[in-house]
Amino acid sequence: MNFEYFIAKRIIDSKAYKSSISAPIIKIGIAAIAIGIIVMMIAIATGIGLQQKIRDKVVAFNGHVIISNFDNNNSQQSERPITTKQDFYPEFKTVEGVKHVQGVATKAGIVRDEDDFEYAILKGVGADYDWDYFKEYLIEGKLPDYSKERNQDALVSRYLANRMQLKVGETFNMYFIKEDLNKPPSIIQYTIAGIYDSGFKEFDELYFVGDIRHIQRLNKWEDDEVGGFEVFIDNYDELDQKGIEIFQNTPSLLDSQTVTQKYATIFEWISIFDKNTYGIIGIMIIVAGINMITALLVLILERTQMIGILKALGSSSLSIRKIFIYNAVYLILLGLFWGNVIGLGFLFAQKQFEFLKFPNPEQYYMKIIPVHISLDYIIALNVGTFILCLLMLLIPSYIITRISPVKAIRFE
Repeated sequence: MNFEYFIAKRIIDSKAYKSSISAPIIKIGIAAIAIGIIVMMIAIATGIGLQQKIRDKVVAFNGHVIISNFDNNNSQQSERPITTKQDFYPEFKTVEGVKHVQGVATKAGIVRDEDDFEYAILKGVGADYDWDYFKEYLIEGKLPDYSKERNQDALVSRYLANRMQLKVGETFNMYFIKEDLNKPPSIIQYTIAGIYDSGFKEFDELYFVGDIRHIQRLNKWEDDEVGGFEVFIDNYDELDQKGIEIFQNTPSLLDSQTVTQKYATIFEWISIFDKNTYGIIGIMIIVAGINMITALLVLILERTQMIGILKALGSSSLSIRKIFIYNAVYLILLGLFWGNVIGLGFLFAQKQFEFLKFPNPEQYYMKIIPVHISLDYIIALNVGTFILCLLMLLIPSYIITRISPVKAIRFE
């Protein structure tokens, strides 16, 4: 057995070690590492979880990449049509990693009943629409089916349903103003098939989903014309690269824009979460490292006589330093173990029972604090904390080389 490891193990296993003066300080050092891991794990899990949830909500309404006419302006009333007879539709074969392409259109109007009215935007979708992103937001009723004949079913937000006092199965009228203001508006009666709540106020206040064929009829478009295309990709981390490739592989008269470009303010805001997380990680590692340095110094001070005896018997300073490093490694691993047990237990409990909620859901676009649990960041966090704490302990262990055997043996 390795000599240094053997001595370190005997020190750790001894009863005197557990009841020594340094025992409370050692426990504080272990607790500091455990608390540090717990706080860092929660910061990363909630930070990533919040980013992903907000990102998914924006993507659900827009896709990862939006293809539209270059000369479209921001008005929902003057959207110019695009034919679906494109090389990239219905499958974007020239760009790898594209999961789905769907044609959509929007048209602004007024939802009105006898007592109230509300401005809204109809998002027209067809048989090619992928409802996967909307499934988790459905709170009542069912998702509409536009794969067959044109129908009046609509998916409305809870905000609109509450404002207009509407329920699943009830109907409402949507008024669409014509370009010739002298002509009466077009009226379409919709039946509420389902109610959704994404928590994203900017979208929930505006959009409800209906059959794209209504917009085609109102705008006098052909059956193969849409307002634009929403493109979904497999890997969000490749969004910028895929956005460039999609732009390069679309006709010159069409523009493409990633969701991060279209909603730059939102994505710049959620990127701040990374800075906050890095700050928390840095502070917690420094605190844990300082506590471990203190614990190691106390251990060295308490074992001064032992250091003197080992030096007198011929042990080198490097060998004795290894004994205390092995001891410190044990303490670090113990702190990491309990930190992971408590931290992961807390995260899994939150993921399962969702007991932690935001006090102001409107600020974060959701009620429940989301967590993202990934083996990648858990391993990286543990390895990084272990290495940094160990490196910080190399400096105080150098004190051993300054200890004189004669003075150390006499030390009390």
